[in-house]
Amino acid sequence: MNNITPSCVRNDVQSRIARIAAMLQAHGIDAMLVTDNVGLYYVSGRVYAGYALVSSDATVRYFVRRPNDIEGVDYIRKPEQIVDMLGYCPAKLAMQCDSLCVNDYNRLCSAFAQAQVVDGSAIMRSVRSVKSSYEIELMRQCGLKHARAYSRIPAIYKAGMTDVELQIEIERLLRLEGCLGIFRVHGESMELFMGNILAGDNADNPTPYDFAMGGAGQDPSIPVGANGTVIEPGHAVMVDACGNFNGYMTDMTRTYCVGQLTELALKAHQLSIDINCRLAAEGKPGVEAKRLYEIALEMVQQAGMEDYYMGHRQKAGFVGHGLGIEINEAPVLAPRSRDVLAVGHVIAVEPKFVIPGTGAVGVENTYVVTEQGMDCITLAPEEIIPLG
Repeated sequence: MNNITPSCVRNDVQSRIARIAAMLQAHGIDAMLVTDNVGLYYVSGRVYAGYALVSSDATVRYFVRRPNDIEGVDYIRKPEQIVDMLGYCPAKLAMQCDSLCVNDYNRLCSAFAQAQVVDGSAIMRSVRSVKSSYEIELMRQCGLKHARAYSRIPAIYKAGMTDVELQIEIERLLRLEGCLGIFRVHGESMELFMGNILAGDNADNPTPYDFAMGGAGQDPSIPVGANGTVIEPGHAVMVDACGNFNGYMTDMTRTYCVGQLTELALKAHQLSIDINCRLAAEGKPGVEAKRLYEIALEMVQQAGMEDYYMGHRQKAGFVGHGLGIEINEAPVLAPRSRDVLAVGHVIAVEPKFVIPGTGAVGVENTYVVTEQGMDCITLAPEEIIPLG
């Protein structure tokens, strides 16, 4: 392993390379060119400007443009140098087509002109979806810090606050716990700053992004989340902030309130807790991800809460998603998902409800799939907590 990889993660990176190589062999592919920050971090343990070429024999070469202080790597100015440095061109080359723009894809295809280029995006998503014990431990550490920050939220609330003012203080809590402040999200135009704080009826404002909850945001340039709503008695305040303290993330939502909430809101919140518990028990290796979505929907229908489930004016089409280096990794708990749960999958389950006049209620937890079911690693209290 080259000096690009920090010693603390070297063994785990070697295991990741081996798993990618095994998948390449199974698909008859000679090598994969890794091109985006998420992939480069996964195969090297750090982010840099450049590329990594993982071969089906489990060797890897790192081609770096910046920074210029890494020993034992191949420095390049442009990708056209890679084939010359390799001394050969792979016959069949996979690329991360889901994150490459057309210009970069065309340039790389020209640089590897003798190769048959195929899409390796699904291979990378599949390999990354199963976390090692090292990765899971990093996420457990995130869960502890994440919960610790949330425990301090009631004390920072002041009467008359807006949702934006509260969000700023929550962000401060997370940063003081060591949050890195960047949350990578997989998918087209998925943008969010540190989390989604929704108070009152702003939770019912639709957003163009494929998130479980919306919010109008403060400006049309980022139309999601807190919008300056004054938090008033009878409002639910949903806090959905990610915890990224070490490159791996946990996702957790908790609901707070000012004054008393309606019986309907309390019923919906308890249903969210019940769905989390049921899916945690059902989520064992070999279970289809879409079956967990169906179970959640059946519970909602039995309770007569469909009108409010996963949004009111606009609804989300999933109830959970994988996460790790990114939010929205595999598996996805959705009606048409082809994913099947495996030991080592990490899944955020987020059955949420929007109650007009009150706001959003519900919980989101991050779980690790084990042989016995899904083990929760976001252990903050789940009941609705009064602010102040």
